[in-house]
Order: sequence, then C-alpha cells, then structure tokens
Amino acid sequence: MKTFHCDKCKQQVFFENTLCFSCESTLGYQPEQRAVNSFELVEDNKWRSLNPADAGRLYKQCSNYVNQHVCNWMLDADDENEFCASCQLTVIIPSLLKEKNHLFWQRLESAKRRLLYSLWSLGLRPLTKQQDEERGLAFQFLEDGLSEEPVMTGHDNGLITINVIEADPSERERTREQMHEGYRTLLGHFRHESGHYYFDRLIAGTDWIDSYRELFGDERQDYAECLKLHYENGTPPDWEKNFISIYASSHPWEDWAETWAHYLHMIDTLETAHTCGLSLSPPKAAEPEMVISAPPLKIDSFEEIIGNWFALTYVLNSLNRSVGTPDSYPFKLSTPVQDKLHFVHRVVLAQVKAKEKANAKAKAKVQPKPKFEQESNPNPKPKPK
Repeated sequence: MKTFHCDKCKQQVFFENTLCFSCESTLGYQPEQRAVNSFELVEDNKWRSLNPADAGRLYKQCSNYVNQHVCNWMLDADDENEFCASCQLTVIIPSLLKEKNHLFWQRLESAKRRLLYSLWSLGLRPLTKQQDEERGLAFQFLEDGLSEEPVMTGHDNGLITINVIEADPSERERTREQMHEGYRTLLGHFRHESGHYYFDRLIAGTDWIDSYRELFGDERQDYAECLKLHYENGTPPDWEKNFISIYASSHPWEDWAETWAHYLHMIDTLETAHTCGLSLSPPKAAEPEMVISAPPLKIDSFEEIIGNWFALTYVLNSLNRSVGTPDSYPFKLSTPVQDKLHFVHRVVLAQVKAKEKANAKAKAKVQPKPKFEQESNPNPKPKPK
C-alpha cells in the first residue's frame, strides 16, 4: 500500500484514519485517486478538498462514515448514492443490537476496504449486484445461531459470505489451530474468496483456461467429492512440494484461490516496502540484498519480484524471531508454487495493461481539438495555386 500524508500539515496518516492527529483535519479516502486526503466542512456534509490537485472540489462522507463510524471513504458531493463504492458492495451486516457486532462489522469493513484498494490497483474494480446482477460482487456478514445451518465463509456466484465470528481474534486463532493453518486473517479471507470471484471473471471461459489447468489441475472434477476426501484423508504427504497451503491441495479451485490470495499478499506488502523506500544492503556478501526498483505492478519480471520477496520475508521472520514472536511469513514457496504465482502475475498484468490502454484511449477522446492554422498563425503564408 502507498503511504499517505495530510494535505494541510504534511503529517503522515494512514489508510484507516479519519483525523489528522497533528492538525486535526478531517480525513477521507478517495478510491479513484487511491489517496487519503484532507477536507474542511463547508456546510452540512459538504466537504471541500484540501488536496491542491482537487482545487477545492466538494465531496460528502459515506453514510457509514457519518452515522456508524465504520468507514472513511468519500463520494462526490452530487453523487446520488449515500454509500461509498465500498459500502455499496455490502448487502447484509450483522445485527447491531449486539454490542460486539458493531466492532466486528468495523473490522470486517476495514479488511474489505484493503482488498478493494488492491483490486482498484489491479484495474479490477468490481461492479455491484445492482449494476450487474450476473457479474457483480456483493458481501454479506452473517452470524451463527440465526438459522439451523452454521454460517460458512465462502463464495457463490459473486456473493461472498464471511462469518462474523472471524472478526473475533480469539475465535479465529482457535480455528487456525484446529485447522492446522500457519496463517489465518480477516484480510486473508477476503483475498481468498475474491479469488473465486475473479476465477469466474478472468479464467473460466477465456484463453487462460488451458494454461490454468496445466498448473492447477482440472477444475471440472467434482468439488464436493474432493472436499469430502480432503477432510476424510487429512493432510496429504509432501503437500508443500506443490501447494501454497494444505487447503490448496483439496481442489484446483481452492488452489487458485489460495494462490490468488497469496499473490495479493505479496503485491501489497512489496508496494508498501517500495513506497517506504525499504532496501537491504547487508555488510556480509552472503546475506540477501534487496532494491525494489519500482512498484511491483510496474515490474514485468516475476524473477525480480520473487527475489525481492524472498529477501524481504527473510528479514521479517528474522526480526520476529528476535523479539520472540512467530514468523510473520510461515510459508515455503516451492518451484511449482512459484510457477502458479507467476501465472497469476501474468493474468493480472494483462488486466493492468488493458486498463491503462483503455484509460489512455478515453483521455485522448477528451483532448481539445487543435486550432485551425489561421488561429495559431496570424500571418500564414499563402498556399501556392
């Protein structure tokens, strides 16, 4: 993720902030600019941007910013929607009659917005179900006990369900231990489930499908039967030779979703490292070096990306061990796993470049027409007859 600074006092601020603690300016995130900007109140929920690039343009706060304090995104002042582009995607929230649910909802929305930040960066902004029922994306946050069936976190035709209990760190850690997972986070859930959604959007029925099947396997095999065998047989031997996680070994769809989530994990972390100017220049030649030459989505060479990633995670884990905490990166990337991550990178870069080309084309259409020669040259030479 990029770094952000207050437009008024230049103090560093963060993605979730609503207030600059230095000058007390109101902050808001603008997804189209991928920026946290500062604002001053003009009238009731009309806010003037203090970003010089906006030249005093007016915005309004998302309704969930104003009324629920679970959001910090802004909309154009004349936007007909009361909810921001992120909150429009949430169709069911947990009951707020329970005090803890407000905190859980806040955590869920925060993780979801970080996912959306990445998707915007990849040129993959999703449509809402209101815009396109068939291809749109929606989220519902459900809790156990409201029906006979337990709530299962998952994806179904563009609807991502997250069990609210995942926003409780103690419950999530208990589940992580039971499932023998090295890593389980709210953001990880959002990234994983979005992988299922984008498989349908980017891979299924496209020219990528054959290459996908060569790496991940044939997704047409019975999904329910594969999951049944996965849970009955337990952890497969030597799973780390071919998969990023145990769960990835259950079915090619899950392998893709786990790999997709891991790729987003890498790209966001490397962008943060690049924006912060992080580099590694150890005194010993045998230690890994790292110079991130550009944001990861501007780097075509996956070998450069993976090289930076190995160096960065080596240091992250070493720092954690120095203070007596578990590794922040408990994964091993075998050659087959790297090949799968490289495939995701190629799919994503194709989308990024297609988006850049479309933006350039749209920008060219709105360029002012060149003036006539007589207007640009008051004394034109007569043309020969």
